[in-house]
Amino acid sequence: MTGIKTNERPGTRAVVKHSGVSAYKAREVLNLIRGKDYQRASEILEYCDREVASVIGKLLHSAGANAFHNDGLDPEELFVSACYADEGTTLKRWRPRARGRASRIRKRTCHITVIVSRMDEEKLGRRRARVAAEAADRRSRRVAGARRRQASGAAGESDEASKASEPVDKEVLEIVSAGEIGEVTEVDAAVEQALAEGELETAGHEDDKVDEQPQASSDQGDEAEGETQAGGHEETSD
Repeated sequence: MTGIKTNERPGTRAVVKHSGVSAYKAREVLNLIRGKDYQRASEILEYCDREVASVIGKLLHSAGANAFHNDGLDPEELFVSACYADEGTTLKRWRPRARGRASRIRKRTCHITVIVSRMDEEKLGRRRARVAAEAADRRSRRVAGARRRQASGAAGESDEASKASEPVDKEVLEIVSAGEIGEVTEVDAAVEQALAEGELETAGHEDDKVDEQPQASSDQGDEAEGETQAGGHEETSD
């Protein structure tokens, strides 16, 4: 028993005739999208590096538009039920060669047909479940990312607040906790006094270092004089 004829296959079709490419090259690209859903087939043709892929992509979009406008079908529920390429006319050309000869050039063409049909209910159910699962996964990731950002922002604010609340001087905090100073102005005066005493102490340490350096240089000079005197005594003894 013979199968369904090419022109009797069910579905919505689009045909391009006398395309300037050989049927062999067109069939290699058509094999990539046969049986794929409409969206997946469009993506494959968009990123295919064959030149004929652009022609087949336009033909696929034409078939989807025909199904939407003529048959009232949703393009997202379509798949490529059939696609084939038939040989068209071949243009004969001649190229001059050496010694008065000529070689034949065959410019082949083809007729490309793409047929799209609606998926059955089982495939549509699986596809809808997959799309719903992917959407739920994306939504959960967005919610988790928002919660992480909120947690990090709250942690950063708490760190800044804790840094701002840290006392500048522990001695002032002890004085205030002991109740010896009761007014803010007196606390500020105590802070200024402590800072001034610290500056005086650092200045005193620097003066001590400056005094030690000349003393060390004078000690070195005394040692050099002692060595010269010893050398003089030895010469006189000779």
